[in-house]
Amino acid sequence: MTDRDALFARLRRRPDVEDPTLQAHDASDALILDEAMRGGRLPADVVVIGDRHGALTLGALQAGAERVRVHQDSIVGERALDANAAELGMAGFAHHGLDASFVEGARLVLLQLPRSLDALDEIAELVATYADDRVRVVAGGRVKHMTMGMNALLGRSFRSVHASLGRRKSRVLHAEDPTRPGISWPRTRRHDLDGLPLVVVAHGAAFAGTGIDIGARALLAHLDAMPDASHAIDLACGTGVLGVALALRRPHVQVLALDASEAAIASTRATAEANGVADRVGARRADGLEGVPDASAPLILLNPPFHIGAAVHTGAAERLIADAGRALAPGGELWCVWNSHLGYRQQLDRIGPTRQVHRDPKFTVTATRRT
Repeated sequence: MTDRDALFARLRRRPDVEDPTLQAHDASDALILDEAMRGGRLPADVVVIGDRHGALTLGALQAGAERVRVHQDSIVGERALDANAAELGMAGFAHHGLDASFVEGARLVLLQLPRSLDALDEIAELVATYADDRVRVVAGGRVKHMTMGMNALLGRSFRSVHASLGRRKSRVLHAEDPTRPGISWPRTRRHDLDGLPLVVVAHGAAFAGTGIDIGARALLAHLDAMPDASHAIDLACGTGVLGVALALRRPHVQVLALDASEAAIASTRATAEANGVADRVGARRADGLEGVPDASAPLILLNPPFHIGAAVHTGAAERLIADAGRALAPGGELWCVWNSHLGYRQQLDRIGPTRQVHRDPKFTVTATRRT
């Protein structure tokens, strides 16, 4: 077993969902590091983007990097990295937001390829605009999640893009010679929700982008049936569509939008501002409902994720539903939309009486009242 194998074997996912089917690293982490190390040790300064639970950051430090600037969209990923570093007694990295100062002067960027082309586009533009002229991007992922569109997209921000040989079902894209494209994110789109105008502003990594996914639309169709609460929570808010629409429909309501994703929170704030409700829609990056007192929320809206990273898995949604049950005030209601084939009803019934508001072959909308 190599030193890296030993390092990776000790990584855990907590506080993210832990399950025998889910790992804290995969073969693409090792391939990214190996491709970056061609010719010897890593340079002293390295930028890491998209690390999931610490494999790239801690692997870079083990491979010779002395200072690692790291951006992880998920606050849960940040905390997993911190926990793994503490367990291994490793230091030398700092967390950053996805902005110009993060990549300024960077010569080497290690990137776990996001599945979203929009997320990759925003990252590529940022690096190609603000990093050093000699920057080298080593971007890897699992072959089954990679597309030729990624090559073409990187080619808009870098003049040289080429792929490595595959290894253990993983591959790396190398990008160099930045074109200095400038920044086109976030982006904006106007919608009409049955007479309710809504502007959606989205950063690249925000779920559904500037669109409104069909699950959210299913829940939005029942806004008027929701209880008339003075304040509400948009849990796993994405671009803030649910919370902002509620604030537009009800001029007296105060909304707290929560999401683990930095891109989601930035998008929600921009969406609230674009719709003139920023004074009544606050957004905070959080793991579930952390910071929300027990039995305090009269109304929670939830359109939960049905995947963890690239894996279809109900663990994240189950955590959010359980947390909503904790935070609901007596008599408060959780309005949730979920894929009809998933078995959330039993868990919702444990919170309190649950009624089915709407069901079709794709989505079910439920209202759960805490007794």
